[in-house]
Order: sequence, then structure tokens, then C-alpha cells
Amino acid sequence: MRNKGTILFILAVILEAAAFVWLIDYFGFFKTLVLTLATTVIGIAMVQFEGRKAMNDLKKLSENGEPPGRKLVDGVCIMAGGALLVAPGVLTDLIGITLVFPLTRPLYHRAAMRWIEKRMKNGNITIFRR
Repeated sequence: MRNKGTILFILAVILEAAAFVWLIDYFGFFKTLVLTLATTVIGIAMVQFEGRKAMNDLKKLSENGEPPGRKLVDGVCIMAGGALLVAPGVLTDLIGITLVFPLTRPLYHRAAMRWIEKRMKNGNITIFRR
């Protein structure tokens, strides 16, 4: 498992560098730098807005005694998207914005729910009830 993570990390760094070099060749250095900074700033603003919205939705569900379900996955997607937006890189910004943006976030729901379901069946995630 450790080697798999290392290989994925190295592959991600290589892809980020290749994308950055391609953008510099296509747009020029200054425009690429501005684009990268702009996606980060816009993404952080979206994370703040969508994060507050998700927290309010979770609070309402909790007050009504309803299970969080998809709203909890939304919150996790927003947090992961925020982490990717803060990380330097073009591809991480692209993935981060798609995780934060409400219209593209459902693309990740099925994979996230399958991952959670698999972990719960294996006993890696435990749900505690009061």
C-alpha cells in the first residue's frame, strides 16, 4: 500500500509539471500564473460559501433527527476540494473546483458512497449511535 501511494504521488507531480509547462507554452508564464492564482482565490471563496451552506444543511438535518447521508458526503467533498485548491497546481485546482462546485459535485458522490460502503463492510469504519 505504501508503494502504491508513493507511485501515485510521483505520478501526480509529473502530471502537474507537464500541465504547467503546457499552459506556459500555450498562454505564457504571466497568464498561467494569473490563471493559477485566480482559480485558487475563486475556489477558496466557493469553499467558504458552500461549506457554510453544507454546515447549515447538516445542522438542520441533525435538529430534525434525520440521517445526514448525501449532505455529509457533500461536506467531505467540499473539504477535499478546498485542500486541493490550496495545493499548488493546475490539475489539483481543476479537480478541487469540480469537488466544490455544486453542479459537478454529484459526479463524485457514487464513488464516495461506494468507498464508504466498502470500508463499513470491511469493518474499517464504525458508526456509533447514542
